[in-house]
Amino acid sequence: MRNFQNIIGHEQNIQHLEKAIETGQVSHAYIFNGEDGIGKMTTAKAFAKALLCEGKDSCGECQSCKQIDSNNHPDVIYVTHEKAGITVDDIRNQVNHTVSVKPYSSDYKIYIIDEADKMNVAAQNALLKTIEEPPAYALIILLADNKDAFLETICSRCVILNFGPVSENQVKDYIHSKYGNDNPREDLAVSYSMGNIGKAIRVMESDEFHEIKDQCMNMLDHIMEWNVHEIILYLKQIDQYREKIYEFFNILSIYYRDILLLKVTGLPNKIVFKEQAALMKRQSIYLSFEGIDTIIKEIEKAKVRLDANVNFDVALELLLFVIKENGTKW
Repeated sequence: MRNFQNIIGHEQNIQHLEKAIETGQVSHAYIFNGEDGIGKMTTAKAFAKALLCEGKDSCGECQSCKQIDSNNHPDVIYVTHEKAGITVDDIRNQVNHTVSVKPYSSDYKIYIIDEADKMNVAAQNALLKTIEEPPAYALIILLADNKDAFLETICSRCVILNFGPVSENQVKDYIHSKYGNDNPREDLAVSYSMGNIGKAIRVMESDEFHEIKDQCMNMLDHIMEWNVHEIILYLKQIDQYREKIYEFFNILSIYYRDILLLKVTGLPNKIVFKEQAALMKRQSIYLSFEGIDTIIKEIEKAKVRLDANVNFDVALELLLFVIKENGTKW
């Protein structure tokens, strides 16, 4: 069968879904849990294609498969949201008020809710009513970075599939098949991805990723010399990447974990950002274990502040001053 043939890794989850299809025991609700870019959406679309394909084999040629490939299938609904979180109105308008309408052309009506862990409590309770008593044709797939954000009543009524990192060899094989051998970005893509195909793709394809990385490394190289005015100027530069700020945070976290690894092992071949090995080694002399831990925790706090709608500049300024305060001028 061609179902799921383009999915990299996640063999156990795929076996579960294939068996459910073969035995006709498809659940009415699933939680696909794992970090962004790990393959949840790709698997959800493959699952939908397997269920709705006219030939029951993800043929890629029938009208149903083509509609799913173009995100234009009338029986596959992608629940969207405009605000930072998913509200009760989003769920009511896009799920509850439409689920009673039978599928247009298929046996299933499939709702895919990306970033489902951003549903507030009211939205989850609204969705719970549909999950508890769904029409026989309804299938709801919740894609989440953190299943712990769901109410227990939601989790207990869903099949939970956890998506972890794939192997380094699988990432390399994917890069070779898509981008060829000897691509100059390959080494960084493999190490930065940490088994996340989505991250590997960003490193291989996104010039913006490399711009953000360079901005980040420039800051880390000079922040100990900067005064308050220079830090404020840097904040204005990084503001252009506001929509990608979590990538900036991720780069920062990995950088300081690299320094920690250097302090413990002294082996630069084990770090992600090998081009910055000399800078990291120099900084590792002056950064204490406690200081590194404080910075990494502050990066996580910055994410929490932005999720709580704290002013962007304030959240970033607090982080940069913690980075500066926990180092010593070299």
